[in-house]
Amino acid sequence: MSSRIDKSSLVFDSIENDEHDRCVDLFLRSDSTYGFEEFRRDVEDGGAWTPVQYYSGAVFASKKEALDAAVKAVVWLADRVAR
Repeated sequence: MSSRIDKSSLVFDSIENDEHDRCVDLFLRSDSTYGFEEFRRDVEDGGAWTPVQYYSGAVFASKKEALDAAVKAVVWLADRVAR
């Protein structure tokens, strides 16, 4: 889990793109709010997931709100979620 996502949070979904080099984690915070973050994975980073945006600070009241916001913010995600 990235340092941008607090360790007390629970990642409940991780959606990867078709190339498996980008993902979006959706998570639940200990205060019962939701969030998301986008990551990349590159060979030069040893395959580690590295955050690429600063979405994790946004707070949502539900899973649906977090996912809807992620789909709007992350270009490739809408196609992946539609499947």
